[in-house]
Parts: sequence; C-alpha cells; structure tokens
Amino acid sequence: MDRHASEVSLISSTIAQFYKTRTPFRVYHGSTNSTRPSGKTRANIVDTSRLNNVLSVDTTARIAVVEPNVPMDKLVRETVKYGVVPPVIMEFPGITAGGGFSGTSGESSSFRYGPFEATVEWIEIVLADGEVTRASAAERADLFRGAASAFGTMGVITLLGIRLVEARELVRLEYHWSRSFEGAVGKLREETGKEENQFVDAITFAMDSTITCAGRMVDGPVPKGEKLRRFTRRGDPWFYLHVEEVAKKLQKSPEGQTIVDYIPLADYYFRYDRGAFWTGRYAFKYFITPFNRVTRRILDPLLHTRVMYGALHKSGLAEFYLTQDVAVPFDRSVEFQNWMNETYGIYPVWLCPLRVPREGNERQYLSGFWNPASPEVINFGVWGPMSFDKGEATRLNRLLEAKLAELGGRKCLYAQTYYTQQEFWANYDREAYNALREKYRASHLPSVYDKVKPHAPNSYTPGSMSFWRRLKDKIWDMWPVRGLYGVFKVFQGGDYLLAKDQAKAETIPVAKATHSSGGEIKKKEAKTDEDNRALGALGGAIAATATGAEPMASGTRHRQSAIGGN
Repeated sequence: MDRHASEVSLISSTIAQFYKTRTPFRVYHGSTNSTRPSGKTRANIVDTSRLNNVLSVDTTARIAVVEPNVPMDKLVRETVKYGVVPPVIMEFPGITAGGGFSGTSGESSSFRYGPFEATVEWIEIVLADGEVTRASAAERADLFRGAASAFGTMGVITLLGIRLVEARELVRLEYHWSRSFEGAVGKLREETGKEENQFVDAITFAMDSTITCAGRMVDGPVPKGEKLRRFTRRGDPWFYLHVEEVAKKLQKSPEGQTIVDYIPLADYYFRYDRGAFWTGRYAFKYFITPFNRVTRRILDPLLHTRVMYGALHKSGLAEFYLTQDVAVPFDRSVEFQNWMNETYGIYPVWLCPLRVPREGNERQYLSGFWNPASPEVINFGVWGPMSFDKGEATRLNRLLEAKLAELGGRKCLYAQTYYTQQEFWANYDREAYNALREKYRASHLPSVYDKVKPHAPNSYTPGSMSFWRRLKDKIWDMWPVRGLYGVFKVFQGGDYLLAKDQAKAETIPVAKATHSSGGEIKKKEAKTDEDNRALGALGGAIAATATGAEPMASGTRHRQSAIGGN
C-alpha cells in the first residue's frame, strides 16, 4: 500500500514544482525497448515507470485495480487466475493499460464493448498542478471523458479501475470466407449481430477474398476430433498465414462452409504478436531474406511486436511506410476499400468493427473512433510500404487523411499524422478541449496536436550543411544502414531475450469463476504476502468508492487521502 502511495506522492510533488514555473514536462513511462531518458532532459521528466503492478482483482465488483504501465500480457495473466479478464484486450502484449486509455485502442471484442477506454470505470490522475484526484462517469465526468485518448495532455494517470468479465479457457473461432468486399461487410454485420459472439474481426487478402473470424469463449477440453491451435510459440504459424491457408481451403469448398479452431485464450488475444499482424514480412523483404517456415523460426525472437516496433522507430523507416488505423462508418466502408485498392493496392487489410459510443452516448473529446453521426464503424488497419522518397510518402499519407475527411472517418493518432493544425482541429472540438484544459490547469502542457503534429522540416539547406553533415545523411539513407541500426539497437536493448522467454511459455491457465448460491461471483484476493494484501486492500477501497462495492479485504479501514483521492 505504501509503495503506490509514495510513488504517486513523488509524481505529484514533481509536477507541482513544474507548475510553479509553468514548465511543460514529458512523462517517462518506461518500456520494454530499454530506452532511457538522457541527462540533458532529465530535469523536465516525470518518471512513472515503476507504476507497473496489478494491485487487486475484485471478482465481486468485477474490477481490476491496475497501475498504468501494466502491459496486456501481465494483465491477462493476473486476472485469469481468478476466472475473469478485461472485456477488451489489445492484440499486442506490450501495450499498457494506461496507453490503451490515454491513446485509442480497439480489438475484436470492441464491437460489443467499445474501445478499451470504454471499459475503464474510473481513473486516478495527477493534474497538471500536482493535485491528485479521481474521475469517473459519476465524479468529474468531463475530466474522465476528456482524459481518454488525450495522450496525457490533461495530467498523468496513475491508476485505473478496469471492468472485468468471466473468462474461459478457450476461444472457439469460426472462419467465414467472402468472395466480395460487399459480402464481407455484410458478414461482419451479421456476425456482430449474433448474441453468442464475443470476438469479430476480418482479414481482407484481396477484393475478392476476405475471411471473417467470429469467436466466443468456451470451456475446455477441446471437443473430440478437434485439435488445439496455438499461435504464440516459436514453431507455431503466424496467425495471418494460417488464416490465408483457411481462405484457400474455403474457396474450394461448398458455399457457406466454415472452418473452426479451438485456441487457448491468451493465444487468441495475442495471435497477431508474432510478425506484428503481417508487417514482419516487410523486414524480410527489406533485408532480402527468404520468407519461409525455417527463417521465421530462426528469427522468431526478433519478430515479436515489442522488438519490431522498437527497431522500426530506431531505424526511422516508419516514415516510408503507411502505418495507419482508420475508422470509417459502416455504410462508407465499401467505397473506402475501393478507393484504397485503386490508390495503394496494399494487402492484407485488417477489419475490426467497433461500437463507438459509451453508455449514454456521452461526448468523447478526442477518441479516434467517436463519431456521433455513425455509432458503428469499421477500423481499417492499413500497414504497408509506400515510397522511399519522403515527399511521395508524405503525399500518399495526406491522400488518406483527405479521404477520411470526405467520408466522415477518423484516424487513430498513434501513427504519424500529416495534418496542418487547421485540418487537425476540423476533426475535433478544439474549443471544448481547450476549455477543459483551462479548467483543470493544464493549458501550459503540450496539446494533443503538439504531440502528433508532423515533424518539423529539416532547417538545413544543402548549401548551409557542413561536409560531415551531408556525408552523415548520405550514409544514413544508404540501404541497409537504417535497418541494421534498428537491429543493433534491439540487441543493445535486450528485448529479443524477453521474446525468447515468451516463446517458451506454456498456455496461461484460466481459473473457474466461483459462484455463490445467489449467482454472485465470490471475491478472491489477488496477493498472499502481507505487503501485497495491503495493496489489494487499497485497490479494493478505491474500487468500492468508485463502484459502491465492498472493499476486497474486509475489516480493514482505508483512507482515500492515502493516494490523494477526494
């Protein structure tokens, strides 16, 4: 209990000092990429990297009390011990709970529950003047909604109460093939309308070939005659390659026939981790390396998302690829895909249907998915190479942004944006956003646009650059210098060792949720040692305040002031 309180107290006092001089700061979250803040900028950093624990899992209130730097794989591992799991789990294991809330994240269960932020019941946040408070739909609701997808521009989130649902051991995943994109959109509508489905997404391999994947959690064991299918171990197939083989089989099968897999729950959640959907294939092309089962197995430690995205950013190659998630209204999705096919011809494309509004359809200030005129959207994951000419790559990205504006779509802001400031704020309510920042004393912090705006153009002109600067730029742009540098930084950081450990991991056991005679799920303590029981009690008290439930550890008195709550 004291550990979390002391960490938050330190963060609060640091921010309060910055506020006295209205000094903007940036947050160091810590990461699996082993990046460290340099000494030159240490004076302007708020360090939250140690906030990386699941404090409690309350199966009565169905709330997990989670610090912001808890990654998805740890969140799943800690909650399924008690037969529960968050309703939306992002597909990459290294994405954190805080990142999912402060950014924009959706997954195959989001057609039912909305984006990850919609499953968060309350947050603890350190405001930009150092005040520590809580926000929820019932308490400081404007701050609660405004902090979602705000990229930390309202304050620093230090704790989240995340809703839980019952977990089961397996996912029964059924594959449906569509011979046209119009048919695929119709199939997505059909499958999202079925009450039994908990997961729905799709992969489009060509305009005349899409596989829709519809799943639900089921208890084990695997039915007789069926085989357990896994995707997280070194020798397992990449999920998209498996689905591609399924598509080939169904194309030759009678109309309407399906194929079913039974997948361990964690393997389903993180099915796209190895190869980062299919973008790992581009690394093979870049290094002119054969792409087959043998090379994928040998290079597997380098082909997990924690490693790949670190290498991508270090190399600077991201600016030459189209790496965008965009939300398009259902009724404009066929038009959008036709345009995409003609403009880019990039395949595969990921399709993920999403339910946009939260309950009550409250205002969403900055969510990339929120469009009050279209409560249902399809997220298109568009990831592929464009041009190694920077000007052409920029032009192609701006074409996408213009098309989205025409169709009433939105893009997720995790990727590079190319909007001018006027274009950016045409998508969002700048006046309401600024008023909220003024109310909560955050106006001196960088805005969302400041964080996502295009990189400033190089101020050097060829005539003003020194010989050594020109030589450095020339070498940097030579193939394969960028790529080799990215790989070097991966080995330097050691993330590939984490990937090797993950590749050896067995399935994560899912406990049965225990029910009382009245049908209510009983509470279970997440920790056993004395210190962690205290942490669980603190988390239970916070959850109780936010939800009206009883604290996890009965007989223990709690003070909200211990973590700065009101």
